[in-house]
Amino acid sequence: MIETARLILRLPEPRDRAAQHAMWADPEVMAELGPVKDAVASDAALAKHDGYRHEGLGFWTVERKADGAVLGFCGLKRGDAHNPIAGEIEAGWIIDRPYWRQGYALEAMIAALDWGWGHFDTPRIVAITSVVNRKSQALMERLGMHRLAEGDFDHALIAEGDPLRAMVTYAIDRP
Repeated sequence: MIETARLILRLPEPRDRAAQHAMWADPEVMAELGPVKDAVASDAALAKHDGYRHEGLGFWTVERKADGAVLGFCGLKRGDAHNPIAGEIEAGWIIDRPYWRQGYALEAMIAALDWGWGHFDTPRIVAITSVVNRKSQALMERLGMHRLAEGDFDHALIAEGDPLRAMVTYAIDRP
């Protein structure tokens, strides 16, 4: 568990499922991230992150301290085999729409990166997003990440012609 001034980052629990399912089913939340997910696909995403736990990775539930509200899902994982950052430590986040523009993603990811530096001997942490996802790119820059010139790629699991297929890669070097 990681605590910040306003947040708790913790392992997902069954009580989080309804909020996470609703977040992943929201077309506005998913507009620049990928297709909306039904409950089965949401559970598969959670299970995928459980698969990283043996090495201390996998995204956490983002919970607000003040009232226990589930705000999103964030953290660190291994880069997937089908993209250029395969095997590297990858940062990622998703915050539900009612909690946008309140600094929660930044606060959570500063804590996640700090945790990552303390637990892994890696020269950098990377993040990817679609070219059209300027909000995530802006957050990456606020986190101190820089866009990798050689990091642009087409996501192999996204159909040709889909505006989310073209991806960019950002990285932050070990402090």
